[in-house]
Amino acid sequence: MRQYLKKHILSSFILVCIATIVTACANMASPSGGTYDLDPPKVVKASPDFNSTNITTKKIVIEFDENIEIERPSENVIITPPQKSFPSITVVNRKLTVELRDTLQPNTTYTIDFTNAVTDSNEKNPLENFSYSFSTGDVVDSLSISGKILTADNLEPVKGMYVGLHSNMEDSAFTKTKFERISRTNDGGEFTIRGVAPGKYKLYGLDDANRDYMYDNPAEAIAFMEAIIEPSAESAVRYDTVYTDTTKLAIDTIKAIQYTRFLPDNIVLRSFKSDFQRQYLQKHERTPNKLTIFFGAPTEMPKLEPLNFESADWAILEKSRKNDTITYWLKDKELIATDTLAFSITYLRTDSLNQSVPYTDTLRFVDRSRKKPEKEEKKKKKGEEVEEEQITFLNIAQNISSTWDTYKAITLEFEAPIVTDSLSEKIKLQHLKDSVFQDIPFRLEPDSVNPRKYTIRNRWLYANEYRLAIDSAAIHSIYGLWNNTIDQKFKVKAEDQYGQLAIRVSGIDSLSSFIELLDKSDKPVRKSRVKDNVALFRDLNPGTYYARIILDANNNGIWDTGDFEKKIQPEMVCYSQKIYEIKAFFEYDEQEPWVIDTTTLASQKPLDITKQKPQDKEARRKKMEEMEEKNRQMRGGKGYDDSNDNSTYNNNNYNNQNQNNNQYNNNQYNNSRQTGTRQY
Repeated sequence: MRQYLKKHILSSFILVCIATIVTACANMASPSGGTYDLDPPKVVKASPDFNSTNITTKKIVIEFDENIEIERPSENVIITPPQKSFPSITVVNRKLTVELRDTLQPNTTYTIDFTNAVTDSNEKNPLENFSYSFSTGDVVDSLSISGKILTADNLEPVKGMYVGLHSNMEDSAFTKTKFERISRTNDGGEFTIRGVAPGKYKLYGLDDANRDYMYDNPAEAIAFMEAIIEPSAESAVRYDTVYTDTTKLAIDTIKAIQYTRFLPDNIVLRSFKSDFQRQYLQKHERTPNKLTIFFGAPTEMPKLEPLNFESADWAILEKSRKNDTITYWLKDKELIATDTLAFSITYLRTDSLNQSVPYTDTLRFVDRSRKKPEKEEKKKKKGEEVEEEQITFLNIAQNISSTWDTYKAITLEFEAPIVTDSLSEKIKLQHLKDSVFQDIPFRLEPDSVNPRKYTIRNRWLYANEYRLAIDSAAIHSIYGLWNNTIDQKFKVKAEDQYGQLAIRVSGIDSLSSFIELLDKSDKPVRKSRVKDNVALFRDLNPGTYYARIILDANNNGIWDTGDFEKKIQPEMVCYSQKIYEIKAFFEYDEQEPWVIDTTTLASQKPLDITKQKPQDKEARRKKMEEMEEKNRQMRGGKGYDDSNDNSTYNNNNYNNQNQNNNQYNNNQYNNSRQTGTRQY
């Protein structure tokens, strides 16, 4: 009996243990719902310690309070001074190991800037602006400078651009030697260069594709600052607010925290690409009556000389605005019938020193589109009927729509060059009056580079009807094709369908400038020159508009980029923070002017049209919740949630314990922030 009781007790104990293990395993499942952990990992220790001196080892080990990952270290981790060989960076659970491969320089401060690459393994919370420094000498240089890089023409934050310092004040330092100290911009275009020694520096930005840390390729985007920078530090105070509840409606206390502020900390650089493009002849091709030459970049007009025929006036020239595509329309029937045409061409080509030099080559244009008339001849021999040849018309492309805007002009583009004798008399523009279309005068403008294109300009009247008419066979090309009939009616919008806008500006004195209205995608839709500090936009379609002003230094009506060799910055662009809601039959003329301030570029562009938007914690939390909901539905929806109800108590305990741990680490972290950096 006693033996039976022992066996029964032992069996019961084993069953209880199994049930406990099963329950514990069930409770280890991922919590469903609740507050997400948005705290980054915390540093526990480092070897060598942060800001150590007289270091000879090239191996650094940093340990965190939880398992971590490192996102794209080759892109996100910045080592300064710049390294010839990128270091080995590995992660095992909570330990991050960096092994430098270059020889350590004497008496030098090394900074490993992890930017936002270090994240926890679970929620991917980044440890923002995390860096580690040590020195091979007796002193760790601790100064830093910070700022932002924006694209010069649209003030977009520039992500992933290198920013570097040179103590050498010569311009050649940027083009021939590596940066002394570097950083890289984050998602918001922000940068901080750490470990800077006292002294005077010049600051540059570089989109360094080959990662040699110097401006040796004119095609790379750059930014430069004319003023000399002298880093410094000062004592400062910031105020942190503690709230009594999570709704942040009731303030508990406001704490004054002393810290060290490193200056300058508000630099704004404007990134641009020079006009340089590598010039080369890309390809050439021929149709029976047309020769086309394609260049890899805008170029000067090449010199083309025939080799296998003699003719002074053999073609009609057509070209693109910047001569990167040039077309020759053959005029002579004998040339069109010639299989191969040979030419000597002299054009500009970029050499190994990035200089444009004349280069002469021979081009052979072969007509490969000809079809042999064998089948047609066979049909004729057999006496078969040949289909009647269809009439081929000269095509004319035009942009007219049934509803027309007052500010538009009509464009006509012919399929081939035309005989232009009395052209304006062959085109009829008519106005509907008293139920009858009547001819009206108009202005016909030939295009400056395309001989096949013409523009018809007229002052359109609100709510009036018009008609464009060209009779059949009124116009013919140089190849003998005649046009088909064109009869297009259109009606101009009424005045009450438009809004009117006047933008007043101040702060530009007598500088030449123009304002562009932008749509919600930051694309220009209208442009107006500023005259007497006012830009007028007549007959705007209702909608939402944004505005930017271009300070047009050379008064050519377009934005011009910069040139480092000539020390020319790109033309200044400023954004209005106002949103213009244009309504039909509404006049918007605010008397208070838009004050143009070139010192606030970093905060000017409206967030609605900023493509490189900052991502805050709330946005990340929402994204994580959406991912969790999607995963829940994939795992079986409501049934899965019910199976996790038993884990609620353990999840609450987990969250409470995590909050306590985070509170301790946050206190430690806040104490370390009094120095004004994110170094530990």
